[in-house]
Amino acid sequence: MKLFFGRRSSPVVEPTQEKTSGLGTFGGVYTPSILTILGVIMYLRFGWVLGNVGLVGTLIIVTLSTSITFLTALSISAIATDRIVRAGGAYYMISRSLGIETGGAVGIPLYFAQALSVALYTIGFAESVVQTFPQLNQLYVALITTILVAILALTSASLAIRIQYFIMAAIVLSLIALFVGNHDYPYDVANIELWVTSKESFWRVFAVFFPAVTGIMAGVNMSGDLRNPIRAIPIGTLAAVGTGYAVYMIVPIILSMRVGGDALIANPLIMTQMAFWGPAILLGVWGATLSSALGSILGAPRILQALARDGVLPRWMRFLGTGSGRDDEPRIGTAVTLGIATAAVCLGKLDIIAPVLSMFFLTTYLVLNVAAGIEGFLQSPSFRPSFKVNWFLSLLGALGCLIVMFLINAFATVAAAVIVLGVYLWLQQRELRTAWGDVRRGIWMALLRTGIFQISHHPDPKNWRPHILVLSGAPTKRWSLIELADALTHNRGLVTVSSILPSSSHSVAKQAKLEQTISEYLERRSVQALVRLVTAPDPFTGARQLVETYGIGPLVPNTVLLGDNETLSRRQPYCRLITHIHQAKRNVVILRENREQGFGSRQRIDVWWGGKQANGSLMLLLAYLLRSDLKWQNAEIYLKLVLPNEIAAQAARANLSNWVKQLRMGVICQVLVSEGRSFNTILHESSADADLIFMGMATPDDKFTQYYESLQLKTAGLPTIVFVLAAPGFAFHEVLSEDL
Repeated sequence: MKLFFGRRSSPVVEPTQEKTSGLGTFGGVYTPSILTILGVIMYLRFGWVLGNVGLVGTLIIVTLSTSITFLTALSISAIATDRIVRAGGAYYMISRSLGIETGGAVGIPLYFAQALSVALYTIGFAESVVQTFPQLNQLYVALITTILVAILALTSASLAIRIQYFIMAAIVLSLIALFVGNHDYPYDVANIELWVTSKESFWRVFAVFFPAVTGIMAGVNMSGDLRNPIRAIPIGTLAAVGTGYAVYMIVPIILSMRVGGDALIANPLIMTQMAFWGPAILLGVWGATLSSALGSILGAPRILQALARDGVLPRWMRFLGTGSGRDDEPRIGTAVTLGIATAAVCLGKLDIIAPVLSMFFLTTYLVLNVAAGIEGFLQSPSFRPSFKVNWFLSLLGALGCLIVMFLINAFATVAAAVIVLGVYLWLQQRELRTAWGDVRRGIWMALLRTGIFQISHHPDPKNWRPHILVLSGAPTKRWSLIELADALTHNRGLVTVSSILPSSSHSVAKQAKLEQTISEYLERRSVQALVRLVTAPDPFTGARQLVETYGIGPLVPNTVLLGDNETLSRRQPYCRLITHIHQAKRNVVILRENREQGFGSRQRIDVWWGGKQANGSLMLLLAYLLRSDLKWQNAEIYLKLVLPNEIAAQAARANLSNWVKQLRMGVICQVLVSEGRSFNTILHESSADADLIFMGMATPDDKFTQYYESLQLKTAGLPTIVFVLAAPGFAFHEVLSEDL
């Protein structure tokens, strides 16, 4: 049978093969990463850092910053050596570990951050060029530079990487010129200021420097173009981090030996005066900005391409996943990125959003650390990285990223978090389906395992919840059973919808498919429930099997909900089933539905207390739980008791009134006097206008079939009734009691 309603997003299929241009470790990972790490901050802000905190403070800042980057690089290496990292870099890693929603929530803002970063870098390049050549127009320089780097990226990733070799040569030349120096700034140990007290706080200076070491994703973003990403990403990334750390430790020592702190703060371009050949420093500055712009315009389209291919983007934008040529170049994505960058250059004033863009990069690092940490902690058999990293180090890296984000700019951190959360909720609402698994199921399994052991060691009546096994048969035929179970649990317990299939007509495959169909039907009707189908010679044998075997540890159904049976030939086995359920120490709840009335207006619930404390307490609990459901929230609960005379009734009213006040359930007590009338007469008179009636049942014995038949006759014509039989040995009055 088909029970599908509506449409969902089609599942994303993981490609089995992807063409690459065959970039190696040095050209594909190390070069773009080290060029991004050795960026503008080294040339224009390193002197300011050294002048404000001294040599020791600078070396501490460099070490702390690099430590966080190093831990993130370790996490990247672990994830990259566990699976083939295809196009998309960080997005690909996160989506395959933490799920497509988390990957998309990080990947979409990350794409825009990289696309806008192209404009930031080209504007920075234009500013420095115009300072040297004032006759030039800054906007034109920025626009031409943006278009040129885009044309380079459109031509070929391999060509762009080869161009970066020349940029690297310019940066190496600038460093050599700085290290060699000139006679105007000789080396002198006496110039060293180990620690400086300035008006700028240590953490403020740390926040200014930290972005200098966050370039490790430049190589990861080229993952789809690497010949062997499993080898290239960890080696290239860690080598870049190590090289950057060495340079950043050496440069402040050289600066501190040759010039004082005040001069370093006052003149951002003092390196041009200290170098053997001053223009080499300008070449380094220009090379740093151009390499960062080129790295961003190479990486951003590949993230966009992966987002489109995975179905994260809306259907009308899937064309952005198209690749061109033998190397699957994302030329359409590059053109779109160029459009965004060009518009940003024309608008200018990007300083306002620049801090938020930085937070997107740091959010990516944080989530990558979390992904590696969770995978390592869960020790899933599917997570087998050849580069092993202790999960504690990954989570330590995540914590470091979070702290640094707030140190740099708390407002921008919150703004970035709100955007990421908004994208996540949007993707979750779309119910994307994928063909790959992720770590989320492992997280729930670990929590479930811990929880099962905890609740099995500490049973407590105070924490009782209804775990209902619904013997519903086909859900569409007895929907009222499922509706009642869902209302009773209402996010407080578990519901399992079960059905018994004939042994001869259902294979294992057909049974599994039917379970999936029913699950989707329940989900469409907003019912959270598990589904369990079993095969048996007859329904009663199958029901007994379910009661005896279904569940794990303490998570077994404590309540069995079934419909009333009025078929004469089945009454005896039906009553035997009730007896069996009771003997298995499960609560029995039987719904006898008035098919004309259903649940009525859901305004009034009558609970008839016949004197059995267990049944009465359970019925009150069920009525109270039912009223927590949105459809029953306005219902009044009437607790009804019948006594033979007024004297007994007055005493009962006083006792019940005090007890009901202690329950804090808003129950209305009605003690009725029989005055010679039968209980059946009073029942029909008093509950004729109820929407739902709860009645207790007697403990099953040898004559239970006759008893149940009599109960059916006495309640004929009444509104919908729920017959309740409490499990033996459980003190339901303790669930209601306020005593500790």
